[in-house]
Amino acid sequence: MESTVEEPAPQGIKYWCEDETRLGLKTRESSRITALGIKPIGQVQWNFKAYYLYGAIAPQTGESLFLEFSHLDGDCFQIFLNELSKAFPHNLNVVQVDNGRFHHSNKLEIPENILLIFQPPYSPELNPIERVWQFLKQQLNWEIYQNLENLKERVGSIIEDLSPEIIRSLTSWDYILEALPTVA
Repeated sequence: MESTVEEPAPQGIKYWCEDETRLGLKTRESSRITALGIKPIGQVQWNFKAYYLYGAIAPQTGESLFLEFSHLDGDCFQIFLNELSKAFPHNLNVVQVDNGRFHHSNKLEIPENILLIFQPPYSPELNPIERVWQFLKQQLNWEIYQNLENLKERVGSIIEDLSPEIIRSLTSWDYILEALPTVA
């Protein structure tokens, strides 16, 4: 007769916003203050090597998880979900995702403590993590990197400096915070 060990029940519900972004060597240009009619001047490079950063943030607490991948697909998303599940095993992790094809992959095995909710198609403005991507990419404006490793190091230092307070200030929209206590 087999003895079964019961898994502890989730201790609470944690709401996550997940998305992916591409980061590459092509220079990110942005506006600069110049005289009227003068275009901003800066060095640029057109190297199109890139990688993807998968991320999940919890607007209520400012917690986060970021992982680097070379590409975007269901296998990478599966690894990301598994890591999120392991990092927060005692919660029911409700994860808001967009309608990327790989989010609907038949091969996905959603961990037991993760529940995916899909935002409406073509509505990235509904996902608070987009503000984190915007913040991160603003730090990279006009910077030139010799290779992807240098870029990854810079991105890693930006992420390291992303405190829970900064994440909350970027992502804790009133309508989300007001809805969360009714769920938990």
